[in-house]
Amino acid sequence: MTIKNATITDATITNDDHGCLSAWLTLDYGDCGMQGFGGYNLYIPRKNTKSQANYAGHFIWRVMEVADVTKWNKLINKCIRVDGDSSGINKIGHITKDIWFDPKLEFSEIRDKSNET
Repeated sequence: MTIKNATITDATITNDDHGCLSAWLTLDYGDCGMQGFGGYNLYIPRKNTKSQANYAGHFIWRVMEVADVTKWNKLINKCIRVDGDSSGINKIGHITKDIWFDPKLEFSEIRDKSNET
């Protein structure tokens, strides 16, 4: 994996993919191209008795924390660090502070905690 700097050029929250809520960042690496980060199933609006972990709130909060913004629409043009390669992004980080968001790791921790209760 390689750590590169990227600029967020778009930040989208959508429910148009398979009937679930997801969020995406479009990242511009400058002369190295662009890549998307996100696409996780954050919420499924189905009527069922099983409660869901709050992946949506966690994802939105952590992206905003890493980018150092207090409003989602302020993500555009923010610079972040990216740990990944051409096959995908593992985690994103604050541009100068040691603050990283690894969705796969953090979502598995949330899932483990919800299974304990």
